[in-house]
Amino acid sequence: MEIFLLMGVALMVILIIVIIYNNIIRRMNAVARAWTDVVTQERQKNNVLPALEKIASEYKEYETIIITEITKLRTDLQRLNSGNMDFNALTDAHNNTTALLNGLYAVAENYPTLKASDLYRSLMAEISEQQQNISAAICIFNRNVEEFNNSIEMFPHVLINTLFVKKRKLRTFNDSKAESAFEYRPDIH
Repeated sequence: MEIFLLMGVALMVILIIVIIYNNIIRRMNAVARAWTDVVTQERQKNNVLPALEKIASEYKEYETIIITEITKLRTDLQRLNSGNMDFNALTDAHNNTTALLNGLYAVAENYPTLKASDLYRSLMAEISEQQQNISAAICIFNRNVEEFNNSIEMFPHVLINTLFVKKRKLRTFNDSKAESAFEYRPDIH
């Protein structure tokens, strides 16, 4: 009778280990998928950039800044890789998108009578929408990172991770430029 009880307890322990192990792997895969979504959203800008580039090149004398910003953004987007969480590349793409949007707004305000102004404005709106999608994807990514980090740091998950999975804590994406605009800093230790 005791042998059945010991076998039952051993089976229960093995089952718990398997469930926790699978939970850690599932959350790591969710982080990887969320990162891929961030990269995909960033790269969606490539669908808009050729049309914007064409319009800007037609008005070269006015648009040299825009063409330069588009070129920088394209370079940054090519650096993004769904297999590698490169926050520097994402930060560069994010910052260059902001610079591009600022340039677009300036051009739209300064040259409202351009023949292509309606198309120009629609492309601006498209890039702004893409930027909002990227912000949402980054929020989802950071939430998945938080859930993953919790899953490997909380007891008893930390034991299973230390013994079997051996995953390390991941960093969330943050924008130091945007962060510097806030005086408040949470006192997190």
